[in-house]
Amino acid sequence: MDAVTRLLQGSIDLHIHPSPSLFPRRLDAVEAAEQAAQAGMRAIVIKSHHHTTAPELVPLKSHDLKNIPVQVFGGVALNSYVGGLNPYIVDMTLRLGGKIVWFPTISSENHIKHHQAQPHMKFPSQVGRELPDIPVKVLDEKGELLPEARTILELIAEADAILSSGHVSVPEALALLRGAKEAGVRKMLINHPDFVIDASEDDVKEFVRLGAYIEHSMCMYHPESTFHFWNFDRLKHWIELVGPERTLLGSDLGQKNNPLPVEGLRYTVEKLLDIGIKEQEIEFMIRKNSEALLGLEEAAERRLPAKKGA
Repeated sequence: MDAVTRLLQGSIDLHIHPSPSLFPRRLDAVEAAEQAAQAGMRAIVIKSHHHTTAPELVPLKSHDLKNIPVQVFGGVALNSYVGGLNPYIVDMTLRLGGKIVWFPTISSENHIKHHQAQPHMKFPSQVGRELPDIPVKVLDEKGELLPEARTILELIAEADAILSSGHVSVPEALALLRGAKEAGVRKMLINHPDFVIDASEDDVKEFVRLGAYIEHSMCMYHPESTFHFWNFDRLKHWIELVGPERTLLGSDLGQKNNPLPVEGLRYTVEKLLDIGIKEQEIEFMIRKNSEALLGLEEAAERRLPAKKGA
């Protein structure tokens, strides 16, 4: 078994975009799970910009996913399609086993402005007619978190779920992280800080200081991706900035004209090894940190065999 294959064993991808979706997709949740299982992965999280993915997994786990040896989790992105900052959809998602709440992505004011100003970044467009972009705001006119945002943070804390800042601006992300700490949220995540969010190095350091993990999207590092392409020296720099112990690698793949999620992770691991990233550092970024966020680390400890004579 080569190093890349070995490292993928037990790995976790917190960022897969399957169908159904209003964006063109290449695979569905069952196919994503089957491909992850073939690679020996432990778990995946499926994400939609338009709906909560937790309910769709409930029947799938009793049927199509039943015999696939990969754990599949869902979550909800708080865009206009679910009512924005809607505590009710968050409550339902978490009670049905959802693990991540992404604050606004495509409906964030930051994303809308970024997409209009920089079309070369190649974010996908919806299939068919699109409704007008109405920003979902997180802060009030004074720069304070809206009451709905605080309620949602409390729900995340109660469920011990993961808060992601989505595609909001740096000031909004900082306000969310600080509010999350006040609410007792233990698991926080910033997605692709250099894409849409446009965070500086100092911003990213502050995110980490406040307790967040930093996830980088592998769809930006594969030469066959239709998205913006960056070289691996850039990724290495981001990893060194905060350390592998605070870095995650998510595929952020599933789009119609992009590589498959497992292909993206496999390619990334191979290239990181080529540029000198150590195997144990990669383990943190594709397995250990995600285990901690999903609570699978504790579950693994509970499954340890009892000592002889115990």
